[in-house]
Amino acid sequence: MAEQVADEGNLTDGFNLVIDALKLNDINTIYNVPGIPITDLGRYMQAAGMRVLSFRHEQNAGYAAAIAGYLTQKPGVCMTVSAPGFLNGLTALAHATTNCFPMILISGSSEREIVDLQQGDYEEMDQLAIAKPLCKAAYRVLHAEDIGIGIARALRSAVSGRPGGVYLDFPAKLLAQTMDAAAGEQSLVQVIDAAPRQLPAPESVARALDVLKGAERPLIILGKGAAYAQADDAIRAFVEKSGVPYLPMSMAKGLLPDTHPQSAGAARSLALKESDTVMLIGARLNWLLSHGKGRTWGDKPKKFIQVDIEPREMDSNVEIAAPVVGDIGSCIAALLDGMGDNWSAPPADWTGAIREKVETNVARMAPRLQNNNIPMNYQGALGALRTIIKERPDAILVNEGANTLDFARSIIDMYKPRKRLDVGTWGVMGVGMGTAIAAAVETGNQVLAIEGDSAFGFSGMEIETICRYELPVCVVVFNNGGIYQGAGVNPSGGSDPATTVFVKDSRYDKMMEAFGGVGVNATSPDELSQAVKAAMDSGKPTLVNAVIDETAGTESGRIGNLNPQRVVAQKT
Repeated sequence: MAEQVADEGNLTDGFNLVIDALKLNDINTIYNVPGIPITDLGRYMQAAGMRVLSFRHEQNAGYAAAIAGYLTQKPGVCMTVSAPGFLNGLTALAHATTNCFPMILISGSSEREIVDLQQGDYEEMDQLAIAKPLCKAAYRVLHAEDIGIGIARALRSAVSGRPGGVYLDFPAKLLAQTMDAAAGEQSLVQVIDAAPRQLPAPESVARALDVLKGAERPLIILGKGAAYAQADDAIRAFVEKSGVPYLPMSMAKGLLPDTHPQSAGAARSLALKESDTVMLIGARLNWLLSHGKGRTWGDKPKKFIQVDIEPREMDSNVEIAAPVVGDIGSCIAALLDGMGDNWSAPPADWTGAIREKVETNVARMAPRLQNNNIPMNYQGALGALRTIIKERPDAILVNEGANTLDFARSIIDMYKPRKRLDVGTWGVMGVGMGTAIAAAVETGNQVLAIEGDSAFGFSGMEIETICRYELPVCVVVFNNGGIYQGAGVNPSGGSDPATTVFVKDSRYDKMMEAFGGVGVNATSPDELSQAVKAAMDSGKPTLVNAVIDETAGTESGRIGNLNPQRVVAQKT
């Protein structure tokens, strides 16, 4: 092994330097797919005491690394082979960058002289050039003595300012390069204060508080940036001291319990339309918030306050009356301090109207969540799982799909921060299994992954990975037999199924059994509840095939408005 070479000749090599540089910076978990030229690197990492988890597909390993970064505030690391493996991982890297998750993708690559002359090397590709437009930063290391500084640059780039994805290119020959062991040790860099605090300008804090104080119908929107900041106590103190109703975006649910009296989650439409001042904390006015304009926001004029670490985010869609630029923790601390001891709550008619709407909507939904229909609908199935999360608030909920995502987001209350992980800003299908694996690995908590059958199909083979590492993950596949619905018909009358229909009566639970996990077929909310409770009590890898009515669900879930509509009839 490489360690023996170093001992025998006072030399070290690229393998050792990569491992030592990562460990020096407290990076001890790697998500990867082995292959040329990184197989031995993974072996040596494992021998050095690092945890190296091997996946069945690079994209899923990348999604795991991305959410690891979100959960830990240090870059999750994904390692892939060259060219096709790199491209598979690149989707996850772009996902991490879009969602502001710190992640590093390390890929082996062909030698520069071969790539530049296009001489047709094994898996030849100019990976650095391809990666650059899709991530926050990209670096290539050509010499062993630069490994330490290259990894340091990648680490700092990933977590500083607005976090994101970083690509690190390691040509194959780099790993076998040797150098003096003492010089190699001196070349390593321990990154100091990788994400330094960025204090807001005092005048911006005062301006924001003035705008908030002058509001008649204020609203706070919490984004996943607020959850990532891990300034949980300060955020809760600020929201409660302000008395302002708040809306959490999906991955910010649990920063304050969804059952909190100021939560406007069940009155979202009213809150957005009728508010006159909106304070965004770690949230962006992108498509998830209809860009801050249009019917979603009503006709009443609004003022926006935005707290974000990235100044270029301000005025992205609408005018921001009070931008506050800095890290979330520092900004909220400054705002709290500036509120003083005599802050006035918003008018009672506004907070009362929100509360009344919340209570009305919750009461209207309650009977639908308690049904025990066979076949199940989304409300009955999710009502059962809602109770389980309430009883086990430390469990991590992973959620993806179309209808499965949309219904679960509104039905299942969260009680603690960073316990709900989903598709994020991009709405990417296929994050589920990679996210579930990393959530279990990084936290040690029980994971409940609620998956649409279509979404599960993108990463379903990773249940073998779950079983191989004996992770406490319970996967529930909402099986309605298709994409959106399983009741589609081929409009041509041909024998092929409709484009959105899967195999009827599929048994996803049998897949889990094939890998040594527990498989359960559940046809009622009661059966679903029993199966999930047993799985979470045991901690064993489990998949529950939850049979949902094939007619349940709508086209594209709740974003059908994004579908283009045909305006010209088909010519025959």
